[in-house]
Amino acid sequence: MPVLRSTPRPAALLCVSLLLLTACGTSGAAGPSGAKGTAASAGYPVTIENCGHRVTLEAPPEHAVSLNQGSTEILLSLGLAGRLAGTATWTDPVMKGLEKANAQVPRLADNNPSFEKVLDAGPDFVTASFVSTLGTGGVATRQQFEKLGVPTYVSPSDCSAGKDNDSGGDGSRSTPLTLDTVYREIRDLAHAFGVDERGDALVARLRERVRTATEGLDASGVSLMYWFANSQSPYLAGCCGAPGAITRAVGARNVFSGTHDEWPQINWETVADRDPDAIVLGDLSRKSQTAETAAAKIRFLETNPATRHLTAVREKRYILLSGQAMNPSVRTVEGVERVAAGLRDLGLAK
Repeated sequence: MPVLRSTPRPAALLCVSLLLLTACGTSGAAGPSGAKGTAASAGYPVTIENCGHRVTLEAPPEHAVSLNQGSTEILLSLGLAGRLAGTATWTDPVMKGLEKANAQVPRLADNNPSFEKVLDAGPDFVTASFVSTLGTGGVATRQQFEKLGVPTYVSPSDCSAGKDNDSGGDGSRSTPLTLDTVYREIRDLAHAFGVDERGDALVARLRERVRTATEGLDASGVSLMYWFANSQSPYLAGCCGAPGAITRAVGARNVFSGTHDEWPQINWETVADRDPDAIVLGDLSRKSQTAETAAAKIRFLETNPATRHLTAVREKRYILLSGQAMNPSVRTVEGVERVAAGLRDLGLAK
């Protein structure tokens, strides 16, 4: 997704915020939260290889902070709401079925929180969905947290082989993302918290949902376009991110499958030339870009001279997804389900 960024605060302020919690430079996974877990906890210490980092936890996290909605929803799905001290950076309402669990977790910010705000929550583990969240220009770097004894974890979907986060924008992929990478994140986080069986069970349920949604589906020959946000210079899905995984699962074709950028900004005249059979619209609740909601996107498409004559617009062939379903996350499976159902409802697939 087009990632929101905020300016990290100077590292010197870190010690000021942390003095009430612990001494600066503390080592050990308990970190500034003073978590009660010890190295004597069964099965610990645990070490996870993650995005070029060795993440070691001496005890199960008790005061974790998740800096992106996708990461938070995985932890909530694993039944870990009681071990979350905060969450941040949301584009959508929480996933259905997780409302009560999510209500237990403090919302530190709707977008990127400040470094100090995260530290005030007393984290003993920090997770994020995007390299840019735990990097320069984000909340803080992984090194800043780890110098204070706070282990960090970033979704492997954003740093897996073939993902280039230095190519500009939201990065690019030379290798298509697969749902197996999402399942790996679930298992990693379950292992970090000492709930491996929950992780395996969640992955099994997700695999079964994909199988059920796509069984007998024939969408060959159907072309799709995915629009995340922004009407003036729209963010449209390239070949190989979460929308690519959805498209492959349903057997359709992305009209921008030749574009390896994660979310390239493409002009409407080019869209008109591609003339997709159906348009998958991000239905976002945030307000940082133009045309965030699906309703706003549809109004634009049906009134703009460059788009109102598109086949999908004339035939009102729209499929609505949450922004999180367009990200590599637990909700990408929801994306498979909704696109598969949408194609059937529109008469484009059997």
